Amino acid sequence: MLSQNHLHVSLLYIVLLTGTKYGCGGGGCGACTVMVSKYDQLNNRVLHYTVNACLQPICTLHGAAVVTVEGIGSTKTKLHPVQERIAKAHGSQCGFCTPGMVMSMYTLLRNKPHPTMEDIREALGGNLCRCTGYRPIIDGFKTFCDVSNASENGEGCCQNGESGGNPGCRENEMELFHMDNVLPLDPSQDLIFPPELMKRACGSLCFQGDRLKLISPVDLTNLLELKTEYPEAPVVVGNTTIGINLLLCHLLFVIYLLCVHVHAGVSMGAVCTLSSLKEEMERAVREMEAERTRGYQALLQTLQCLAGKQIRNMATIGGNILSANPKYDLNSVLAALDCTLQVMSKENGTRAITLNEELFTGFGKTALRPDEVLLSIDIPYSKPWEFVSAFRQAQRREFAFSIVNAGMKVLFREGTNIVESLNIYYGGVGPTLVKVGRTCQKLVGRSWGEDLLADACRLLEEEVELSDSAHGGKVEYRKTLTTSFFFKFYMQVLQELRERDVNVCLLPLEYLSALNVCLFPLQLVSNAQSSQDPVGHPMMHQAAFHQATGEAQYYDDIPAVQGELFVFMVTSTRAHAKIINIDPSEALGMTGVVTFLSAGDVPGQNRRMLFNNPEELFAEEEVSCVGQIIGAVVAESREQARRAAQMVKVTYQDLLPVFFTIEEAIQHQSFFDPKRKLERGDVDKAFETVDQILEDEIYLGGQEHFYMETQGLIAVPKGENGELELFVASQHSAYTQEVVGITLGIDSNKITCHVRRLGGAFGGKVMKIASLSAITATAAVKTGRPVRCVLERGDDMLITSGRHPFLGKYKVGYNNDGTIMAADITYYSNGGCTLNESLAIMEKALLHMDNGYKIPNLRGRGLVCKTYLPSYTAFRGFGGPQGLMVMESVLHEVAVKCGLPPQKVREINMYREEECYTHHKQLFSPRDMLRCWDECLDKAGYHDRLQAIQQFNTSNRWKKRGISAVPMKFGVGFSKGFFNQGAALVNIYKDGSVLVAHGGTEMGQGINTKALQIASRILKVPMSSIHIKETCTGNVPNAAPSAASFGTDAVGMAVKDACEKLMRRLKPFMENHPKYTWQQWVINQHPPGYPNAVTVWVSRGPHTDMDWENSEGPAYYYFTFGACCSEVEIDCLTGDHKNLRTDIVMDVGRSLNPALDIGQIEGGFVQGIGLYTIEELQFSLEGVLMTRGPSQYKIPALCDVPPQFNVHLLANAQNPHAIYRSKGIGEPPVFLASTIFFAIKEAVAAARRERGLGDSFPLSSPATAERIRMACEDQFTEMAPSPKKGTFKPWSINI
Repeated sequence: MLSQNHLHVSLLYIVLLTGTKYGCGGGGCGACTVMVSKYDQLNNRVLHYTVNACLQPICTLHGAAVVTVEGIGSTKTKLHPVQERIAKAHGSQCGFCTPGMVMSMYTLLRNKPHPTMEDIREALGGNLCRCTGYRPIIDGFKTFCDVSNASENGEGCCQNGESGGNPGCRENEMELFHMDNVLPLDPSQDLIFPPELMKRACGSLCFQGDRLKLISPVDLTNLLELKTEYPEAPVVVGNTTIGINLLLCHLLFVIYLLCVHVHAGVSMGAVCTLSSLKEEMERAVREMEAERTRGYQALLQTLQCLAGKQIRNMATIGGNILSANPKYDLNSVLAALDCTLQVMSKENGTRAITLNEELFTGFGKTALRPDEVLLSIDIPYSKPWEFVSAFRQAQRREFAFSIVNAGMKVLFREGTNIVESLNIYYGGVGPTLVKVGRTCQKLVGRSWGEDLLADACRLLEEEVELSDSAHGGKVEYRKTLTTSFFFKFYMQVLQELRERDVNVCLLPLEYLSALNVCLFPLQLVSNAQSSQDPVGHPMMHQAAFHQATGEAQYYDDIPAVQGELFVFMVTSTRAHAKIINIDPSEALGMTGVVTFLSAGDVPGQNRRMLFNNPEELFAEEEVSCVGQIIGAVVAESREQARRAAQMVKVTYQDLLPVFFTIEEAIQHQSFFDPKRKLERGDVDKAFETVDQILEDEIYLGGQEHFYMETQGLIAVPKGENGELELFVASQHSAYTQEVVGITLGIDSNKITCHVRRLGGAFGGKVMKIASLSAITATAAVKTGRPVRCVLERGDDMLITSGRHPFLGKYKVGYNNDGTIMAADITYYSNGGCTLNESLAIMEKALLHMDNGYKIPNLRGRGLVCKTYLPSYTAFRGFGGPQGLMVMESVLHEVAVKCGLPPQKVREINMYREEECYTHHKQLFSPRDMLRCWDECLDKAGYHDRLQAIQQFNTSNRWKKRGISAVPMKFGVGFSKGFFNQGAALVNIYKDGSVLVAHGGTEMGQGINTKALQIASRILKVPMSSIHIKETCTGNVPNAAPSAASFGTDAVGMAVKDACEKLMRRLKPFMENHPKYTWQQWVINQHPPGYPNAVTVWVSRGPHTDMDWENSEGPAYYYFTFGACCSEVEIDCLTGDHKNLRTDIVMDVGRSLNPALDIGQIEGGFVQGIGLYTIEELQFSLEGVLMTRGPSQYKIPALCDVPPQFNVHLLANAQNPHAIYRSKGIGEPPVFLASTIFFAIKEAVAAARRERGLGDSFPLSSPATAERIRMACEDQFTEMAPSPKKGTFKPWSINI
């Protein structure tokens, strides 16, 4: 059916191949990557290429072979080497992205069995991972490279059986993984292309659906006839622009390619893919003299950053041009090159059109007539004295739309610096491509020198018009980029003219920088430990092989239950309004729609109390945010439910006030109760005696979870006694069970929640999933049929929200030597419209505000702002990263004011006594924190590199580097003691096999793997004899959430105690029959029939609780310590930055599994890179979230990981408070990425000092390219002054 015509839909629900995952539905994450093979009759070869299944219409695959992850190997038959190596290298955590990674690498190997590291990076550039930090994925895949290719950038490591490329690699340490017995890559074993597809006859195809007709013409004549018949039908090849929103009646799908070298250049067929264009440009650059291919080199520079490999394999050059989107990078470069388009129609034949600003008549519109098609693009060779450059700046260096892009070309009179012609085009500074014609015209005939530069910048400032309310915002930044790009171009050309001995002005050496575009030391396991004991060894994730083959089942992979329906949410479009009427009549009249749900359909309670604040399932009388659930449509298919939901009419009456920001909440005094306060010493008195007082603030933006698997569940009514089963993606199945029971008005014992695994969670699947489950369960009960709920990515981001934005205001008293004597900090968080978990998150921020520093007089206040946004919720770190960040900002600014290195000020203020008390009077020892700090500085070579950076900054005007190191003290566990408990059920069967069930949730952190290791140690049986099936409320009731880095502590101890209890039962019989096997002991135990099953509840350690009235209490069981040092380089002209190197030393106690712990450290750190430098949420003035998918919201990609990324586990660390002296590690590493932020701030300060500006300046988090560039104030930023508040309507607001 063309109503559900995309490949991933077919694979998932028709063919039942569930390895291809739905991650975003827009080609932005790579989870749905598959390989498509087609026979190229012209060249008599088979082409293999990756595509995003979510964008690929099935009907466009006629004559093609599709290979999914299931087709290349399985655990039932034989793994493919790609699947084996990513698993063994610990490159699969939650596993949801793994099949896509596997298919990208598999396709690369089909085309190039001996790839380089650059090939691998390019192949994986379109695949996102939210868990691993990418490093282990690369480690596994680089084993396919030749030795010489695998050690690029010093990435070789002796622990992988390679020659060490990183310093300090110790030969006597345990290997993280080894490849001694891996399957070799044997191309002869790959699937063959079906021979029958080579012989198929080409002919016109027509696919007819209920709303859509898709026609594939047989040849050009046929296409022109069809375009005459259907002039409004778009021509589709890759479908990357129209995407999943096929709302048109007719589509013309074209399948032939064309590329011809002609005398004047290269003529590319309009339907040539961007990958084909890239290959053709590379071939031309390789085979022709450099002078003729300058334009092609500029194109390649753009293509390398444009989209991911899958998109480039699908998208065409013609589609990119005619989409007429100024954010698409190619048009500015092609226009600068004076390219010509050949267009054709049946009526008027062929005509040539110059690709320039006149081609584009509006956003998404061109000057082509409706019956015309684009035939080819002629890209000319460069002339001898012609110079070309392309520029772009995006939110993320790769796989992201540009904020501004530019193409520039200048032609000089031969042998001189006199400008004969000049082309400058910009994209992203208007609704269409912009040519600064007046500027170009006035510069023709001028000498290429400083006077021309000054005039050019002035003219550009005048000609580039961008309203202060322009779509996309970032107005000052975009204006600044236009002149900054030209300045770069000016310097590039000046340098090349000098190389040709043209007499031009000297370019200062320090200006040249503007033209430049593994180690895992592990603990040693004691020799006395049995080789059969897996605890402490880097064991592979228990489900890694199944995840790599696509066999691992997530909730939406469960086959459809008979009679299954789909539910889709109807959400508010107003931020604060009274609901006047809800009219679902039009929706109910649509095909396939079964029913509509609203508050009146809830059989139990629609309103419940959460932390003493009311929460509504469906909004009844009033809405308090955009995205609040008002109702739900239930239909036979998800597409029918989605369309019908859009037809539900809701009438509102707007209410006041409406505000969204922390600042507005402070003005309205809109806060949730209670407000929190912690205080140590006498802060006010201390302020009277200090040398200096500083008052400042720092703003930290929010963050979207962007787990790869969106939220959802399947609710199945059992039809007897009101029983209901939920297969749900929840970190807290017991809470989900409770909320569903309250909503339905039935007892919890009739509701069973099953959780096999989650495709990522990070705190986002604790609370909000309970409401979604209650709605879906209500639909199941009302209809008497199973109901499936799968949130689309945009709705997931809108409804569930994410990490809290924070504002930290502080007053700090310090002495001239950098010693901080007093600090008064007020934390404000944006809680949204309901309290949710905001109070607990604020409490954790306050409890972490001292970090590792002994500030004798410290006061912290915490206020949760009530605004009209979706309520924010838990996110990895749970307020810790925000609380710690404000304190580190205090230390940094004090260092600046004192003129001291930040590292020295941090050392001066650290806790140092063997026994110390936190600001909430909890006893701890900072010994291991100080060890982490000293080792980190030593291993990073901090002091030597600091000197090298100072020298670099002196020698480079437009590139600057910075380095920063921070310590960390992070509390582990819940401050509410009743949450700190775990439960486990262990069954031993007659055949000796063991089944373990526990209350934790596997979401990539490896809790099941560690549980197996613990059980294996106690029972003394191999891990292969132990199985963990799922988390189920029917097996382990009332379990605590898997959160707070405490899951393994609680569950692990419960498993340990249960196994020890069983072993005590078996011990007498084992001692009497020492020669029996394990199975004989189990079968013949005495007394006969004594149950070999134990359920154990464990309440861990001393009671934790906080007395907020008296500012004291043991809030945590223990602290995880760490230290991190990072170095960055910024481009002062664009704000772009590169993460050059990171060194981490982490105290994880005695690690249960170093491989999993290092994976958590790396993954958490890279998620922190997103938090502090990339990820930016944007809301409209009406409170609508505009960043609702990977096209608008960017998480870190492979290009953001530091090339040198060294993780060290602190040796000889102990922790008497947790299982086998280990420590929780899931949350702490996120904060360590703040070193990237502060290193950026150091680099910006170096740029400002050079310009005579102060070292102290505001920089909010995240430190995006825009904020970095505008902080590097110079003559170009002065040309784009910020407008006064109130004089314009901004495009978006900072929450």
